[in-house]
Amino acid sequence: MTAATIEQRLSEVEALLAGSRNLPSPALRAALREAGGLNKNEVAKLVGVQRLQVYRWEHPGMNVEPRPPHRAVYARLLRGLAEKHPSVVAEFEFASHGQEGRPVVT
Repeated sequence: MTAATIEQRLSEVEALLAGSRNLPSPALRAALREAGGLNKNEVAKLVGVQRLQVYRWEHPGMNVEPRPPHRAVYARLLRGLAEKHPSVVAEFEFASHGQEGRPVVT
């Protein structure tokens, strides 16, 4: 195997692993987007989906999760927003303590 082939395979594995991580709850997804000053259209354009899909990902009653390849991109965006706005994550964890969901970005 060449070095380029190994690098390509490692990149593919990293993308797969990034896409399989748990995402925060839909409510925290929306809170992070809003904290970042982004609207659903902007997130949709960044991730490569329609605005309606972002709505579905953020609406608790829809129970819709992003799928590859968009999941990895969306997960990365959410991680970046969580790093940039840790107070949003902390406030959400405090407010949702004991409720169902995954409020932590992993």
